[in-house]
Amino acid sequence: MGAGGTPQRRAAHPTRPQQRRPTLHPGAWWLWSLGLGTAATRTTNPLLLALLIATSAYVVATRRPDTPTARSYTAFVKLALAVLLIRLAFAVALGSPVPGTHVIATLPEVPLPDWAQGIRLGGRVTAEGLLFALYDGLRLATLLICVGAANALANPARLLKSLPGALYEMGVAVVVALTFAPNLILDVQRLRAARRLRGRPDKGIRGLLQVALPVLEGALERSVALAAAMDARGYGRTADVPAPVRRTTTALTLGGLLGVCAGTYGLLTAEGGTYGLPVLLAGLAAALAGLRLGGRRSLRTRYRPDRWDVRAWLVTGSGVAVAALLVLASAHGSEALNPGVVPLVAPALPLWPAAAVLLGLLPAFVAPDPSPDPAPAPTPDPKEPS
Repeated sequence: MGAGGTPQRRAAHPTRPQQRRPTLHPGAWWLWSLGLGTAATRTTNPLLLALLIATSAYVVATRRPDTPTARSYTAFVKLALAVLLIRLAFAVALGSPVPGTHVIATLPEVPLPDWAQGIRLGGRVTAEGLLFALYDGLRLATLLICVGAANALANPARLLKSLPGALYEMGVAVVVALTFAPNLILDVQRLRAARRLRGRPDKGIRGLLQVALPVLEGALERSVALAAAMDARGYGRTADVPAPVRRTTTALTLGGLLGVCAGTYGLLTAEGGTYGLPVLLAGLAAALAGLRLGGRRSLRTRYRPDRWDVRAWLVTGSGVAVAALLVLASAHGSEALNPGVVPLVAPALPLWPAAAVLLGLLPAFVAPDPSPDPAPAPTPDPKEPS
């Protein structure tokens, strides 16, 4: 209290402006994961593939944000395990093209007509055939896990802001689909829990039909509300572009895509090794120019655009380095990258390709920490009595 019983007014303390927490560009996460996936396609060595999986898992564990989309990594791991088991089941049921001498079991073989030569159902199951299927399925599983790492680390809504203006409408559709998918899963879980509490069946055809209708109704209501909100905010408006610019944009985009296809085919074939890389680079340049011109049709601004800083370059460079080094190792004919199964020998770990894979751990140390900052303690007022 002040003099005369008047309440003393507290001194106003200037509040510190809240700074935006540094985040990594979502495109850097996708390029990093695609680099790891490209490296996985160049080898069937289970030790290197396991090292790629461990690398992506460590980065996801240390740099995954606490968002609903970040929990998709577990779903991709389960999908990869399912793919691996299906590949092994096909090898047991349909046989393997790899001849083997170590017979594990002999299944009853189903006779097939003459027009189905080369296909068999049942028969001998060899250790060589199972090992070949395991290597092949593990490569695809590693690729799926690398893609799952990108989904867990990169926010799709932020990725939309970084797309070129020519791809804006397509990006909106993709992001809306990715946003609605978790909501559909939550609706299904909520309705099934409510039916269980009421003592009603939530499994089987009957339960599926009675759960699916409310889920579809809720999805339709959200779609209508979202369409109205997007229309009120001016989505879909385009600028007036002259006809010559539109024709030039179309020609550059289509020509660039054809050049990318022709250059990729040239790189994959022995005859096109001379012209493959120049055609691919020319196609990429033409496609990027077309996308740049096509962005003039989009009337939009970016609120707080993501910056491509030094850390984004380091994360992207680590993934590209892993892919380039594994491609270089496979081009030089390293036998350790693709171990044989006939004769049946244990795979060896090549040292410098393994060291190249470890470069993918760089984002775990240079990417910003996604954990929230602790709340700052309030500053005591020296004029107030304790």
